Amino acid sequence: MDKDPDAIAVAQARFGADARVAIRRGSFAALSDWEAVAQAPLDGVLFDLGVSSPQLDVADRGFSFGKDGPLDMRMDPDTGESAAQWLAHAAEAEIADVLWTYGEERMSRRIARALVARRAQAPFERTADLAAVIAANVPRAKPQRGQRETHPATRSFQAIRIHVNRELADLETGLDAALDALAPGGRLAVISFHSLEDRIVKRFIARHAKAPAGNRRLPEAQAFVPALRIVADATKADAAELHDNPRARSAVLRVAEKLPAVHGEAA
Repeated sequence: MDKDPDAIAVAQARFGADARVAIRRGSFAALSDWEAVAQAPLDGVLFDLGVSSPQLDVADRGFSFGKDGPLDMRMDPDTGESAAQWLAHAAEAEIADVLWTYGEERMSRRIARALVARRAQAPFERTADLAAVIAANVPRAKPQRGQRETHPATRSFQAIRIHVNRELADLETGLDAALDALAPGGRLAVISFHSLEDRIVKRFIARHAKAPAGNRRLPEAQAFVPALRIVADATKADAAELHDNPRARSAVLRVAEKLPAVHGEAA
């Protein structure tokens, strides 16, 4: 299941003739609406979050500040506003909020002010153009020893992409749908690529696996019944994988197992 029509085309070419494989274009936020999922509880659900390598590597998709292309950033190019369309009308305060909330960009207000001033002269239509304006307003940070230098537009591009695609809202909805769809003993595995995603996944699993902290002023309404069991600590790519796939350097895998229902209550 994927929003991206190019990803669906690849899946169809590889697995379209395999009766064991069902393929659907769409967001995993709509997982519960998929007939293939509704037919029977699932033994496992894997979420591979964020942008894909083909999206970054194909300039025409408009995701990359390193390759000039039309400023789009939509995973589903047939749905919603492109990054260029949003930047053409968004208020300065909204742009600043998006850059701060989804990119944790400390220079968010300065960048937003520069973007609004620049679009008054000409709209943003190309990724390289946007990256250049952002870079001119973000001081380059000297990387620590052993770390790669980060492009000044990295956080802003991430933030705009997350906003345009509703990535975090879809993730929260998709996690709820996955838990409902899993059979007892089924496992939920999520690969995230930045701290905002991982924070949502970590809190979701903890909320369903661990009793909330007690408060002596508030009596417990009912005993906590866990719906998930944490299978292992968060896992990161090892040196061998990073050698073959440097883009996995920020990846975090979390896995949890659905527990059986207790006393007839849904888990």
